[in-house]
Amino acid sequence: MSRKFSLAYLTIPGADPVSQIRIAAEAGYDFVSLRPIPMHLPNEPLFQFDQDRKLFVDVRNALEENSIGLMDIELARVREDLKVEDFESAFAAGAELGATDVLSSIWTEDRTFAIKEFSKICEMAAKYDLNVNLEFVTFAGIKGLTDALEILDEVDMPNAYLMVDTLHAHRSNVSPDDLAKVDRSKFGFIHLCDGPLEVPSLDDPSMIGVAREGRLYPGMGGIDISAYLKAMPSNPVSIELPNSAEFEKRGAAGHAAQCLIQAKRYFKENHID
Repeated sequence: MSRKFSLAYLTIPGADPVSQIRIAAEAGYDFVSLRPIPMHLPNEPLFQFDQDRKLFVDVRNALEENSIGLMDIELARVREDLKVEDFESAFAAGAELGATDVLSSIWTEDRTFAIKEFSKICEMAAKYDLNVNLEFVTFAGIKGLTDALEILDEVDMPNAYLMVDTLHAHRSNVSPDDLAKVDRSKFGFIHLCDGPLEVPSLDDPSMIGVAREGRLYPGMGGIDISAYLKAMPSNPVSIELPNSAEFEKRGAAGHAAQCLIQAKRYFKENHID
């Protein structure tokens, strides 16, 4: 199969970068997607390899020893209480480790502020030859395809791309036809997972709950992943599939491996390149 796959941090949350790299390599992934930028969550483990030289060296050695690449780093969020300038050291370290991309999302309703700060992120990333992938998240400030495309058009940066997460696309009522109408050159990498067919209300706990710990293996839910993927270019796929039950049952390595096994099976059964 020519499609490239990356193991996203959130699939095995809490795993340190070296363990994530080893698990990804053993499972057969082509890349990893690491999280050096803190989310400022309670009890969050910090893996800031941009500020910890020993960790940086350990990550670099793990990538080399396991013959696997670093695709993207995350998460460069736009929010009023965050200074995007603080992300630059992670961009620099990520690029030094071979990263090609940054994942970004917008968590403010202030469109002017969002455009200004997202532009800064793109400008900083460009200094390190990194692409910035803007993800729309159903419960964020930029929550749908139209809004995301408007931001990209306003910013008009050559290294800014659209990142589609199949769960958020489904829950934001984005159709495959909507994606098919987008200029194919605007797409970046893709987040892959399945999920329930039913779309909960924004105030339903399952809206965030499923996104953070209840995503499903491809083909095990109600999302028409095949139609989404066929509406987009054959860009790299980062499997972001947190599922606390599967994680507990299979362990980090077992869950990561099953994600890739099921994804490749789904691609083959649905004739997806």
